[in-house]
Amino acid sequence: MVIVWSVPARQDIKLIHQYIANDSTRYATRVIQDITNKVEILLVYPRIGMKVPEISEENVREIGMYSYRILYELIGDTIYIHGVIHKRRNFKPEDLHRT
Repeated sequence: MVIVWSVPARQDIKLIHQYIANDSTRYATRVIQDITNKVEILLVYPRIGMKVPEISEENVREIGMYSYRILYELIGDTIYIHGVIHKRRNFKPEDLHRT
């Protein structure tokens, strides 16, 4: 298995870090590291997440970390991280930018 972060997902991480860093750069770095560590679990347990209810496809899944949803897709031996969004965000299926 291999993990591939999409450009939009990397941008999400950058924006999350910037937002949290307005209050604490140390905490911002910790949150991003925790999200990254959570994603690494997918290498061992790729189906640990639940199906994204807005999409309802078996291979499009999500795991949570703090107040964020980490959206990913399983295709063969590759785990594509499509986005990291806030749980309060009004997410629509067309918001998922697949690579």
